[in-house]
Amino acid sequence: MTDAPPETQTILSPTAEAPVEGLPPGFGDGIAGKAAFLIAIAFSIFQIYIAAYGSLPSQVVRAMHVGFLLLLGFGLIANLRATSTPAKAAFWTLGLLGFGTGLYNWVFYADLIRRSGFLTTPDLIVGTVLVVLVFEAARRLMGLPLALIALIFLAYASFGNHLPPPFIHRGYDFAQLIDTFAFGTEGIYGTPVYVSAAYIFIFVVFAAFLERAGMIALFNDFALGLVGTWRGGPAQVCVLSSALMGTISGSGVANVVASGQFTIPLMKRFGFRSAFAGAVEATSSMGGQIMPPVMGAVAFIMAETLNIPYAEVVKAAIIPALLYFGACFWQVYLEAGKAGLQGMAKADLPNPWHAVSRHWPLVLPLAALIYLLFAGYTPIFAGTMGLALTIVLILGTPLAALIGPLAFRIVFWVALGLAAASFMRFGVDILSFVIAGLVVACVTFRGGRETLQICIDSLAEGAKNALPVGIACAIVGVVIGTLTLTGIASTFIGWIISIGENNLFLSLVLTMLTCLVLGMGIPTIPNYIITSSLAGPALLSLDVPLVVSHMFVFYFGIMADLTPPVALAAFAAAPMAKESGLKIGIQATKLAVAGFVVPFMAVYTPALMLQDPGPIAAQFGYPVEVAYIVAKACMGIALWGAAAVGFLARRMAWWERLVAFAAGVLLVAALPVTDEAGWALSVAWIGWHCWRARQATGTA
Repeated sequence: MTDAPPETQTILSPTAEAPVEGLPPGFGDGIAGKAAFLIAIAFSIFQIYIAAYGSLPSQVVRAMHVGFLLLLGFGLIANLRATSTPAKAAFWTLGLLGFGTGLYNWVFYADLIRRSGFLTTPDLIVGTVLVVLVFEAARRLMGLPLALIALIFLAYASFGNHLPPPFIHRGYDFAQLIDTFAFGTEGIYGTPVYVSAAYIFIFVVFAAFLERAGMIALFNDFALGLVGTWRGGPAQVCVLSSALMGTISGSGVANVVASGQFTIPLMKRFGFRSAFAGAVEATSSMGGQIMPPVMGAVAFIMAETLNIPYAEVVKAAIIPALLYFGACFWQVYLEAGKAGLQGMAKADLPNPWHAVSRHWPLVLPLAALIYLLFAGYTPIFAGTMGLALTIVLILGTPLAALIGPLAFRIVFWVALGLAAASFMRFGVDILSFVIAGLVVACVTFRGGRETLQICIDSLAEGAKNALPVGIACAIVGVVIGTLTLTGIASTFIGWIISIGENNLFLSLVLTMLTCLVLGMGIPTIPNYIITSSLAGPALLSLDVPLVVSHMFVFYFGIMADLTPPVALAAFAAAPMAKESGLKIGIQATKLAVAGFVVPFMAVYTPALMLQDPGPIAAQFGYPVEVAYIVAKACMGIALWGAAAVGFLARRMAWWERLVAFAAGVLLVAALPVTDEAGWALSVAWIGWHCWRARQATGTA
């Protein structure tokens, strides 16, 4: 299935399932393990059915989604982390109670609507149980910081009426709090859970199927063959493969754990410092969250929050994503030159185009997904169809292998492709019939049954992979509910606006610091939701375009996982790099320079995110403005990369690094004459530096 030499395959091919957040691999042993496995499959089937047919009310879908999350989450905690029988029984009981809250909302759906605001005692009990279980599941699966932040907001909603102005609110009784947090659409069952149930889950399962089908092997082989011979080849491979993985999965820290165990040792073996190797993996894996088309969970929440097509979010992210990964490639190239490292031998690497030619069918579902997203279809439709086409591809492969002559196999695939594509005209039913027919055919022979097992495993793994995202979306609903109920967001927004009236840059810095501080221990999703609720409206009122203001918050939510002192992604890479997480975080902050620069540039020149045109567009046209701003950003990033590494054509003195940094600042700053000064200083310094390097080489 791959052109890679055996040694390369050993290094880059996963041999075991990667852990999911705080959970070890697998589902557990014995009957309990089988039960958790079956629950995960049932969870996936429920979500796929809802995505395809949508026959249940939204409130019921949200409640059942959270119910499944709690049942599977506590079940896996019982199987994989609890050590005593009483503890296992207790966690399974909590899971069943959590699932019961979902069933309660389903069974009494109409009654709950009629008595909204006038909850009965059983309603209050169920609501209280739900809130407690969501907090406990978040603490167990996501760590203490996220649960603690949500608890602070809950405490504010409960007791904020005793605080001094401007934080005081009118106060709310227990019943009103439970009604908001446990039953309304502004609490646990709010927009984040809706997005998790409607969009995110389908895309997570889609990624699980593609990974099982061999997409990771395709990405690795393609990256190895394409950039493995470049200077610093192993690290370049890590950057490219992470960028490619970002097209189907934007899980961030989980990507570090999944791929870092193979890429980090490879980089170290070829001579990269441990801290730098860990930083390359952390930075490139986190960048997967900004790489279109999937972009992780935040992009879906952003599209839903802003009520804009998902394609608009993707369009805004394209140039920043390319700049982000371009900065990673550039600094790896410079670091390798500084250390005197070369690329990998071409004879030891696979041919990238042979890898594509052998695995090209795997690209079809991803291509269909991209087409549907940009053709104006909803993400839920595009994701469901992409997933269905992947299943068709996987199930059809063993059947095609049974067909002898090549011409007959071609006819089989063409017929199957036409049947699958007919959903565009006849709806999802025809695709369901095609999949059902393939399942029946696969049951009848040995190779087909093994393929069915792959699909079943993918359903289970997809549900497990969705756990941390779903739980984060559930608990952050408590924060959203508090902001909506108390109006504290208005106080924060007014504060930011009052500062920004005199200094927009200072408002941006304060927003950035808010994102980075909130990111100390909480994932990107709740970080984005909280900060966008607080700072997004403030930036919008300061005339920052809507998408740009939310992308600004989104980017610094990602950067929070790379910047010390917490730096979740850096500490995730630390055990594999055998290096301090703090040192990796410092290196990652340098590598992610584009992530810090691009958001500020986009605020002052929105064309960088393909948004509002500026004065250059009025005079020369919009494409010219975009091209110029991208060129300016590339030069600034190149200069800052050289300043951070201390190498360009040769090692740089401290004052050269300062000059390079200053030239980059002039290019990025959107002030009168700074562009001209920045270009002049950049060209002069690069010319002088290269001349000195040539002189030194000639002398040597």
